[in-house]
Amino acid sequence: MGYLVIGNTTALLHFAFLGYVVFGGFLAWKHPKAIRVHLAVAAYALGIVIIDWPCALTELENWARAMGGSPVMENGFIDHYLTGTLYPREHLLTSRIVMGAVVVASWAGAVVLRRRARGTTAAGEAGTAPAAEAGPERPLEGVSA
Repeated sequence: MGYLVIGNTTALLHFAFLGYVVFGGFLAWKHPKAIRVHLAVAAYALGIVIIDWPCALTELENWARAMGGSPVMENGFIDHYLTGTLYPREHLLTSRIVMGAVVVASWAGAVVLRRRARGTTAAGEAGTAPAAEAGPERPLEGVSA
């Protein structure tokens, strides 16, 4: 029973991880520092897909499945749960391109929003003088008027 809980919890975490990989960049629209974490997570996910790095969550879920007497995932989490269910097997490349496009769009949106925020701040600062500098000009020390 314990291995089943570990396996199912890992599968839920895996779905959350995948959701964060695809949509996590949108968090940077509200919280700009979140982009750093998302860059690292997206790079790791890209390494899993392209370089065939091992995925810690897949390893944990397979371990729990094996210990609980269930069959392990032969080709990984995405092939086991999503390919052929969420999209047809022959559209695996298309689905990866779409997910990558969503990630890039989220990053591009974060950059645009950040530049707009900086532009608004810079424009606001350029148009007004700080309170300490407002008012009549002060003569320079040692210079008579």
